[in-house]
Amino acid sequence: MAHHPDSGTLTVVRQDVSLGAARDLELGLELLARARTGSMGPTLRLYRPAPTVAFGQRDTRLPGFEAAAQACRDDGFEPLVRRAGGRAAAYHQGTLVVDHIEPDDDAIAGSKSRFGYFGELFADALRRVGVHAAVGEIPGEYCPGEYSVHGTDAADGSRIKLVGTAQRVVAGGWLFSSVIVVEDSAPIRRVLTGSYAALGLDWDPATAGAADDLVPGLTVEAVTDALLETYAGHATLASAPFGSLGA
Repeated sequence: MAHHPDSGTLTVVRQDVSLGAARDLELGLELLARARTGSMGPTLRLYRPAPTVAFGQRDTRLPGFEAAAQACRDDGFEPLVRRAGGRAAAYHQGTLVVDHIEPDDDAIAGSKSRFGYFGELFADALRRVGVHAAVGEIPGEYCPGEYSVHGTDAADGSRIKLVGTAQRVVAGGWLFSSVIVVEDSAPIRRVLTGSYAALGLDWDPATAGAADDLVPGLTVEAVTDALLETYAGHATLASAPFGSLGA
């Protein structure tokens, strides 16, 4: 098992308002920088982001990148390039971003197993709210990953990607960032369709969905509560106001 939050208290910070797409992304990296120097302990930051498409570094080297970025803007999403993760992923107010930051003297050692650990944790949280969730890449998914979390439609057996995960590991700490798509999948499917077409990347739009496609009426708030209940089985949780981060 990876190094995980069993080691003590995890401070939970709920960020009620997006600071803007770019600033939200930057803040996660700033918190990681604080953790690695020992000025911040294990922290869980939860927020609902502004409409964003986070491209991977590889995407920027494709000839269609500028066209893809413009397609995002045309759809009301801000294109950004992230330092962690693979291909483009889209998120908006109907999603929950979970940034888990920990100081860790041996951060690199557990980096691979951390993906499996957190994948199971998120699948467990989704099962608590009635989603048939499991860990594993599904054929044709956007931003494919071995440890994506998907949900299965009980009616027809079709599967949709619900959680994408990415990790940033530095000497002295790690940031594990996850996006859970809970509500309103149509804009995400639309913006991914436009941007992936511009990049010339093949994928199956049917793999893009939200948890409320499988459990009608499911809300970000309900998933947040379920996630914290799941986390409480792994760590002692303590709440702190967003202002305590000094953002």
